[in-house]
Amino acid sequence: MKNGPLAVVGAAVLWGTAGTAGLLVSADSVALAAARLVVGGAALAVFARSGLRRALRPGLLLAAVAVAAYQLCFFAAVARTGVAIGTVVAIGSGPVFTGLLSWALHRRRPSGRWAAATAAAVAGCVALIAGGGAEAGGQVVSGVLLALLGGLLYAFYAVSAAGAIGAGAESNAVMGVLFGGAAVLMLPVLLWQGVGWLGEPASLLAVLYLGLGTTALSYFLYGRGLRTTPVATAATLALAEPAVAALLGLVVLGERLTPVSVAGLVLLAISLVAVALPEKGRGTVREREDDSVVGREVPVER
Repeated sequence: MKNGPLAVVGAAVLWGTAGTAGLLVSADSVALAAARLVVGGAALAVFARSGLRRALRPGLLLAAVAVAAYQLCFFAAVARTGVAIGTVVAIGSGPVFTGLLSWALHRRRPSGRWAAATAAAVAGCVALIAGGGAEAGGQVVSGVLLALLGGLLYAFYAVSAAGAIGAGAESNAVMGVLFGGAAVLMLPVLLWQGVGWLGEPASLLAVLYLGLGTTALSYFLYGRGLRTTPVATAATLALAEPAVAALLGLVVLGERLTPVSVAGLVLLAISLVAVALPEKGRGTVREREDDSVVGREVPVER
């Protein structure tokens, strides 16, 4: 079995730690997201600087805009619907949109098992996040639409990255273009929100971890995962993020999970295992199909 799914899950684990780390920061959530993206995007761009020029293409530059826009849509959605609904819709719709875009753009129809496992994983996310009984905000309709737009934006930049990697671009360079470009776009947002809060040691350390750990390192792993993992499968595996966040809340923050949330966590775990395991009887042919879509870079990239 290839290491691609493990790399994607590793990225999701890092993403799941972001919420706990963010509690160390007193800044506005938009300022925090902008700082995280600026630090992480700059690190990815510097790390891949030798290959950035070769990876530059209009599609990836448009995807970089989608990376920045996703941040704004997500936080705007949460402000209108509340954390539970906004998170469920944005994160839960991502794999669905990714599978549909992958099918439309690459003619790569997801398998029936992927569809079943993804549906179960999304249901698990709904139970996990909404099991706490969080209430929605006042502007639910507009918030849900913004969250759906966020899920579509995530799918767009994930599929764009997979397509570029499949065409032979280095995964590190692709992520450098995506997030380096997004960092340039989010820098004015950070300056507009103010940077005085970065003078606090706890806030600075948290932002460095969020930028270098939950953005730069995580998307380095995600890019490597996309080398050998179909993007639709990767998007479903990334749903491990809310599970990790819930477990950290339980262990580190002393939060409690309701029976519904526990059931959702179990369902989510089972679904992720199901989607990660190779399908019987289709190994050799399926691997060739996967490599034709996402690109096997192993011989050409470190």
